[in-house]
Amino acid sequence: MLRSIILSLGLAFFLLGGGANAAGILVMGDSLSAGYGIDQQRAWPNLLAEKLKQEGYRYEVHNASISGETTSGGRTRITEALQRTRPQVVIVELGANDGLRGLPLKAMRENLDAMIAASQDSGAKVLLVGMRMPPNLGQNYTNKFQATFSELARTRKTALVPFLFEGMAGQRELFQPDGLHPVASAQGRLLDNVWPQLRPLLKK
Repeated sequence: MLRSIILSLGLAFFLLGGGANAAGILVMGDSLSAGYGIDQQRAWPNLLAEKLKQEGYRYEVHNASISGETTSGGRTRITEALQRTRPQVVIVELGANDGLRGLPLKAMRENLDAMIAASQDSGAKVLLVGMRMPPNLGQNYTNKFQATFSELARTRKTALVPFLFEGMAGQRELFQPDGLHPVASAQGRLLDNVWPQLRPLLKK
């Protein structure tokens, strides 16, 4: 009798997507993915987990995002994160803090490239998420910053979200008072920008 109950519970757990064979998606991001200033359960990676379940995908989302993270920090953490989660897909959403701090773009590019390479070497597909900088940093810097993501995606043959905030610029109600971090009600907009490029990387 006990054996039957255990087997039934195990089958239910598997059907709900909690089985050991569930694939993984690793999100390596900064505050934009960590849910800064809002209930973290409403951050877009958690909305992604819900969407995957609703659409019949058996993936577990591992959100390894940290507020304030730079590409250097992500590069330091990527190996451990890959070993711990063994993902089939890695979403790299980093670079905004490098840009806001005016850090060298060469170093940012090298860090992102190393993260992509490590992910691909582990057998994972990569989705690189781009960001843009405000014009006060200078046109040359902002242009090169934006181009870094598309150039890396082309060189490394990864999927690319050109701009995480696509369609949100100038809509103050979508952002917290700091003007940088989206409010909880805007997290679905972020997911809408990520999903079209992520979906082709997934398997049912």
